[in-house]
Amino acid sequence: MARRLFCATRALLLPAPAPAPAPTSASSVAAAEAAASLLPLLPCKRRKKLLRKLNSPRVAPIEPEAARRVPALDAVLDRDTAFRFLHRARSFLASLPPPHRIPLSEAGKLYRELGFPRGRKVSRSATRHPLLFHLPVVDSVPHLALTPFMCSLLEEERRIHDDLLPSRMRAVRKLLMLTAHRRVPLAKLHHCRAVLGLPDDFRDRVHDFPDDFRVVVDPRDGRHILELARWDPALAVSALERDFVVDERRVRRTFRFAVPHRRLMPLDAEDADRLDTATTFPLVSPYTNGALLKPWTPEAEKYRVGVVHEFLSLTLEKRAMIHHIVEFKEEFGLTRHMYESLQKQNRAFYLAGTEMNWALFLRAAYDENGVLKEKDPLVLFNEKLQRYACMSKMDSRENMIDAAGL
Repeated sequence: MARRLFCATRALLLPAPAPAPAPTSASSVAAAEAAASLLPLLPCKRRKKLLRKLNSPRVAPIEPEAARRVPALDAVLDRDTAFRFLHRARSFLASLPPPHRIPLSEAGKLYRELGFPRGRKVSRSATRHPLLFHLPVVDSVPHLALTPFMCSLLEEERRIHDDLLPSRMRAVRKLLMLTAHRRVPLAKLHHCRAVLGLPDDFRDRVHDFPDDFRVVVDPRDGRHILELARWDPALAVSALERDFVVDERRVRRTFRFAVPHRRLMPLDAEDADRLDTATTFPLVSPYTNGALLKPWTPEAEKYRVGVVHEFLSLTLEKRAMIHHIVEFKEEFGLTRHMYESLQKQNRAFYLAGTEMNWALFLRAAYDENGVLKEKDPLVLFNEKLQRYACMSKMDSRENMIDAAGL
């Protein structure tokens, strides 16, 4: 049955030559709707100014129809915004040599690296997480530093990365098999390390797997390129193909590549579904050589959609921001019409966020409450870290007393 669903000839499969408790904050979409309700009450000039802001790509939702939005998945992005400083600051400070601290005057200039709003004080963001960050004074100079408790959590995170390293390398091998030339710049993988669940020192650890990877230097620009050392046919099986064996009906309902037809062609709903099924299947495996497919054909569109689906299945939380997907545009052979292709497949994907910065979710990986069905150990650790971030020192003392039974 899988052969009828996925079309991949032997020649195409050959490798080408060389939820945590987040701080209470209103949803960005709900805030925009609340601001729009004030338009009739404002003077003309202020109304025009507010309209320009609401129509800006920074604010306008990527899904214009309110009925098609999923508030539970939209709330996941709001949670990421609330904890942006936590994850960026701990990653930046952990990369510094012990005692993992930086002068507060220098930290105030690193708003992008530390994830706090531009023009705000970094100390304001740090004091919101007193268990994890503190502001010690060293030689009369205030610093931003990690607390000893946070350092112990980072040690726990390193142990988790060590235990999961074989599975992470397997995911990177599959990602390289998705690319056209089986090679990706190491800088791109480092940029997407949080999405893929890779450790911060992945670029150094990859040298410990010489049988799977090669690191070469591009003579044109001097970039370090990660190449696939060997092709493994056992890994060239997509997540959809595995799911097809378990639940064929669900996979068949996931995608739909409809055929446009005129009204003069009398088709009822059942006949139209049969026609769409005939053009939708067989799908094209994302591990085929996409360069052999003719562009702007249904097979090429199936291939690109399948590549994005497989990439999301390799991510830590089965979702990614658009800039993470665009990072591999050249390697995956994606086109600028990819947004329209993804929007058609609303049974498989959900688009959340704004027009300027939106995310892509795998619908099947989340339940109706927006909770990930299968959680990686690193996801569980991040949720625990977020719970600690929401606690004050008094809350931590109370929890320790409760745990001791006093």
